[in-house]
Amino acid sequence: MTPMKWFYSFIKPYRKRLFLGLFLVTFLAGLAIINPIVSGKVVDDVISGGQYHKLPVLVAILLLVTAVRSVLRFLVPYNFEICSQGVLYKMRDAVYRKLLMEDFDFYNRNRTGDLMSRQTGDMDAIRHFVANVISSIYENILYFCFALVMIFTINTKLALCMLCILPFTLVLTLCQFKQVKPAFHNIRTHFSSLNAFVQENISGNRVVKAFAKEDYETEKFEVENDGYKKAELDCAAIWSKYVPVFEFFSNILTVVLMLYGGIMAIRGEVTLGSLVTVNGYLWMLNMPMRMAGWFVNDVQRFVTSVEKIHTTFSEDPHICKPENAITKKHLKGSIEFRNVSYQAEGEDIIQNVSFSVKPNQTIGILGPTGAGKSTIMNLLCRFYDATEGEVLVDGVNVKDMDLYELRDNIGMAMQDVFLFSDTIEGNIAYGRPDCPFEKVKKAAIAADANHFIQAMPDGYDTIVGERGVGLSGGQKQRISLARALLKDPAILILDDTTSAVDMETESYIQKQLKNLEGNHTIFIIAYRISSLKDADQILVLDHGRIAERGTHDELLANNGYYARVFEHQYHTPAKEGR
Repeated sequence: MTPMKWFYSFIKPYRKRLFLGLFLVTFLAGLAIINPIVSGKVVDDVISGGQYHKLPVLVAILLLVTAVRSVLRFLVPYNFEICSQGVLYKMRDAVYRKLLMEDFDFYNRNRTGDLMSRQTGDMDAIRHFVANVISSIYENILYFCFALVMIFTINTKLALCMLCILPFTLVLTLCQFKQVKPAFHNIRTHFSSLNAFVQENISGNRVVKAFAKEDYETEKFEVENDGYKKAELDCAAIWSKYVPVFEFFSNILTVVLMLYGGIMAIRGEVTLGSLVTVNGYLWMLNMPMRMAGWFVNDVQRFVTSVEKIHTTFSEDPHICKPENAITKKHLKGSIEFRNVSYQAEGEDIIQNVSFSVKPNQTIGILGPTGAGKSTIMNLLCRFYDATEGEVLVDGVNVKDMDLYELRDNIGMAMQDVFLFSDTIEGNIAYGRPDCPFEKVKKAAIAADANHFIQAMPDGYDTIVGERGVGLSGGQKQRISLARALLKDPAILILDDTTSAVDMETESYIQKQLKNLEGNHTIFIIAYRISSLKDADQILVLDHGRIAERGTHDELLANNGYYARVFEHQYHTPAKEGR
């Protein structure tokens, strides 16, 4: 589907209202031809002809036409604004829903600021086009055509003389249209880049301040800002080159009327009233020519924005729900990796990983940074698809399962804790928003978060700042853990969840995990041996492969990587630590 066809699919439901608006514009433009006729009648019949009894009627007509046009001037913009807001609402909703459906790979390739600009600046350009530009272009075309027809009815020679200017205007319009298109693409690219830069720096302002890099970031911002400024000025240079020419040709019409029309009036070929009538139509010819350059800019801005949004919208996620998805509302929690490998950008992340987990077992995963620990969990949740091998949950390949139901059965406390700008209760209950408060509190107690939450002035109603600002790292981790526990999932993934808490808190959380009600298959990714030692099975990863596996005692006996980590953490020989 082309970008314009895609746009039409949103405007299609408003066709009747648009046609109504265009009909009102037609009526509005048609009324514009009456006043010059009446003015000519006043000159010929009243002033020159002495038929003074016609004056009250002619003045009444002028007042009536003015009143009707004033009413239409209110109705027309309001009608098109309703259309534009309706189109914008549905388009923004569709794009947002599509963004929610995109996979991790999409967000790895697109910056947040770029995506935000699609939903803000580009959307506003479309709103402006539907609300103002469509009606304005149509109205000005009608003005030009109606005025030209009326001038032809008055005097053909005078009309043909004015018509000679039209080809020059058309050529100029086409030239500007071709030049301004790449300029607007350049503007939108720089705007997206600037938007992304500002978003990243505002989000990371604490890092900037911690390293005292305000001046450095200001210099980088000035580069982005200068680029956007230059793009705008380059575009302005194009239309500023054409707009004065449009203005010149529009004023030529006045010169033609004054010179050639005046000569014809002196010769008696036209009456003075006819000349006044033609002069009344002159603005209807001038305005479209003056506005032609601005309309080209608005149209190109609209086209560029539609293309940008459509490009983002048309990217289909690589991870999607299979056509004949196997549905399982409640999983048992058995998991098997069969010769699983995963590559990203030509690099081997996971290589030939195989292991199996029975329901209600706890699996610990240990390994150096970059060993592939989190990647294994991402493959289990199907955030990415395995390049080779199979990931099975309850004996079914995750690629064949309903994506929503698979992930709904998995609770994650992620390594990078993200909290929404909401209350603490709202953040904990994010996975089960309709659950009673008692369950929220129970989950918080299990995560050892209840005591510090209740110590806050507003307790569970305390508003958490953006990304959990205002809370310590350990507090955010415990709220994240409570959020995962409240979901009561069949599979619970704790990705380095207790790294920011003290040993006493970690010990308490470990006990709470053992006492969880129901069946839960638990994965614990950690660097602390204390978090893993009680697991039913521990996997040690190294360079994307399983280097060691077994229980705590078995791995200590192997005297490998696990034993060395244990020795370093407990400052004691491996055998004595057993």
